Amino acid sequence: MGINLVSRGSRLASFDPVDFPRPSPRDEQWRFSPLADLAKLYDAALSSHVVTRVSSPLPAGVTAETVSLGHPAVGLTPAPGDRIAAAAWAASDDATLITLNGTNAEDLTVVRLTGGDGTETAQASASHLVVLAKANARGSVVLEHSGLAYLAQGVEIVLEEGADITVVVLHDWAAGSIHAASHRATLGKEAHLKYVSVALGGSLVRVTAELQLKGDGGNLEALGINLTDTGQHHETQLFVDHSGRNCRSRATYKGALLGPTAHSVWVGDVLIRAGAEGTDSYEENRNLVLAKDARADSVPNLEIATGRIGGAGHASATGRFDQEQLFYLQARGIPEDLARSLVVHAFFAELIGRIGLKDVAAALVTAVDAKLDQQRNSHA
Repeated sequence: MGINLVSRGSRLASFDPVDFPRPSPRDEQWRFSPLADLAKLYDAALSSHVVTRVSSPLPAGVTAETVSLGHPAVGLTPAPGDRIAAAAWAASDDATLITLNGTNAEDLTVVRLTGGDGTETAQASASHLVVLAKANARGSVVLEHSGLAYLAQGVEIVLEEGADITVVVLHDWAAGSIHAASHRATLGKEAHLKYVSVALGGSLVRVTAELQLKGDGGNLEALGINLTDTGQHHETQLFVDHSGRNCRSRATYKGALLGPTAHSVWVGDVLIRAGAEGTDSYEENRNLVLAKDARADSVPNLEIATGRIGGAGHASATGRFDQEQLFYLQARGIPEDLARSLVVHAFFAELIGRIGLKDVAAALVTAVDAKLDQQRNSHA
C-alpha cells in the first residue's frame, strides 16, 4: 500500500467537509493517526457539548464576546485543511472572539473548555475560537482543556501589523477523551507570535497547526511539549508557511514517552514560497523514550521555492533513557522513579523557560509533576 505524497502547500482547503474524502492511511496527513478513534468525530453529528468560559475580569484592552461565523473577524485565516477541521466549522453555531488591544504582554486572558465529568458517555462536539490581535497589540492568551470530551475544534489566531502576542494551548483532558484541533494563524507585517502547544492528557490528541507568515518581517516561535503515557496518542501536524519576505521562524518540539504503547507523532512541514526572500527558518523535534514498546514518529520536511533566503534547516532525534544518568542519580540515593522524573524535568526545563510567562511556566511545571506522579502510581 503506497502513501499519497502531495506538496504541503497544495493540499485541499475548504469550509465544506463533503469536499474532503474520508481519512485514509494512504494519505500522508493521516498515516500515523488512529482513524478508528477519529471516526467518532468525522463520522458523527457534531453539536455543542463542551462548555467555553473566559476568565473574568479581563485585562485592560481585551474583550470577549460570542459572535456568528459570519462576523468580519471570523474566517480570516486559511480555510480548514482536513475533513475534521471542516466538520468543526460546519457544525459550530457561533465562535468565541477574543480581541486584544492592550499593550502589556504579560496580561493573561484564560479561556477554559470543559467536557463532562465522566458520569456520562462523551458526545461528539464542535467549537470555534478566534484570537484577534489588533495592530501593535500586546498580550497573552491561555487556552485550557479539561474533563471528558470528543471534540473537533477550530482555533484562529490573527495578528495585525506589529502585534506581539503569546498563545498557550494546554491539553489536559481526562482519560478517554478524543480531541482533533485545527489551529490556523496568520501573521501580518512585523507581527510576532509565540505559539505554545502542550499535550498531557486525553487518550487521543491530534493538533494540526497551520502557521502562516504572510506579512513582511514576521516572527514566529512555535514551542511544543508532549508527555505521553501508556495507551495515549499525542500527535502534532505542524505547517509553517512562509510567504512574506524577511520573516523568521523557529519551531522546537519535545516529547517524553513514559509507558508501554505510548505513541507520539510529530510531522513538521516548512514551506518557503517563491516570494519569501530573506527567510530564516529552523525546526527541530526531540523525543525521549522511557519505556519499552513506546513509539515516537518524527518527520521533518522542508520545501524551498527560492534560493534567496537567509537560512533553513531541520533536526530530529529520538533516544532512549540514558541508563548512565539513572545509575548516577541512584548511586546518590535517589530512588529510580524519582530519578526518572528529574531527567524528564531537565529535558523540558529549557523549553518551559522560553514560554516567558512566569505564572504559566509554574503551572506547567506543576502539571508535569502531577502527570509524573500519576504515572508512577499507576505503575507501582
